[in-house]
Amino acid sequence: MIDLSGIQSCVSAGNILWTEHISLRLRERKLKRADILNCVKNGKIIEQYPNDTPYPSCLIFGYTINNQPLHIVCGLDFGKLCCMITAYVPNLDTWQSDFQTRKDK
Repeated sequence: MIDLSGIQSCVSAGNILWTEHISLRLRERKLKRADILNCVKNGKIIEQYPNDTPYPSCLIFGYTINNQPLHIVCGLDFGKLCCMITAYVPNLDTWQSDFQTRKDK
């Protein structure tokens, strides 16, 4: 299980790997790295993906600096490096109005 405080510690220390994928998504979705950092600082883990490779990952729900709901998928490399994988604004087609609970398929 990934603990949010471990991710927050890595981020606070600047131990972040920004993947090419998240960099592309940020440009496409007009998000900023500051949005990601705000989400990590003030958000919460809503799903865990312990079998992801190369590192276990999780889905964090939080808000952008402009208070827009945001989801981030990031991995944690043995508590030493936070790997930012992707980010998106959740939608009501997939998520309940709390943006933390998936709708039934």
